[in-house]
Amino acid sequence: MAWMSSTGISSPAFYEPEGLGWLRGFFGGLLTTCGLTYFGRPTIDEGEELGLHGRVSYIPARLHVCRGIWVGDTYLMEVEGEVRESKVFEPNISLTRRIESELGGSKLAIRDTIRNNGWYRQPFMVLYHFNLGHPLLGKDSRLVATSQLVAPRDSDAADGIENYDRFEDPQKGYREKVYFHDLATDENGYAYAALLNYSLYGGLGVVIRFRKNVLNRLIEWKMMGEGTYVLGIEPANALVLGRDFERKMGTLRYLEPQESVEVEIEVRVIEGASELERLESMIRSVRGTDRPRLLKDAESFVWETKKV
Repeated sequence: MAWMSSTGISSPAFYEPEGLGWLRGFFGGLLTTCGLTYFGRPTIDEGEELGLHGRVSYIPARLHVCRGIWVGDTYLMEVEGEVRESKVFEPNISLTRRIESELGGSKLAIRDTIRNNGWYRQPFMVLYHFNLGHPLLGKDSRLVATSQLVAPRDSDAADGIENYDRFEDPQKGYREKVYFHDLATDENGYAYAALLNYSLYGGLGVVIRFRKNVLNRLIEWKMMGEGTYVLGIEPANALVLGRDFERKMGTLRYLEPQESVEVEIEVRVIEGASELERLESMIRSVRGTDRPRLLKDAESFVWETKKV
């Protein structure tokens, strides 16, 4: 179900921070993490040149735990490790990740602790780049989410925005479309986004659940190109327009010295038409029956969500 790019898994030694060089090692897979002090398009923020999507996915990890254990009649599989984005004279931010699943289960639990280990306030930007591909992604697939507002990143996305949740067969020369979603939450503060395909194996889907109080943005990357055919469902705490944009709009987040943030994301596979329908019904009960309101641009999106 996950999309994998042509780069293969590359060594951190080949990281190219300038411009779009990040793409030379963008393997994809189910999840690529972006951040931690910046992500989004290449830009210059307060005189600092920032490339695409940050450093964290290229940092070697230190393994803490990798094991399987019996808990009663359940076989629990877990792996935990840590990466650290740091340099002399700051920043010094760590991400500790634990991934858990059960043998024979249908979901993954991702639990992150992101901590500013330093002594100065640091910009904090993180994006969870989930990548779904063929055959789950196809012309019969639909994006179903608790979306209330949807806005295009640019003119390419604005063209055909009414079909943001529909997909086509691979197309030659396709230009990526990126959309920003503001999501409603259930009574426990969870937002939902799912890719569903009723025509595949009698119904198959993937749903991503996360807390909006930490990840208040959802980015949709719709790429219907030949050779690069993928849907990105990307919970985040900022848009992908660069750190300078967040600073200008007054939405840039920070981590104070010794402050930490907890992130919980659940990824679950849904099988069978009846289960897909049950999920859609739940999402409609959270979002409402109306389709989300479509906005004209990112600035309108930020101002609308600031009202909440």
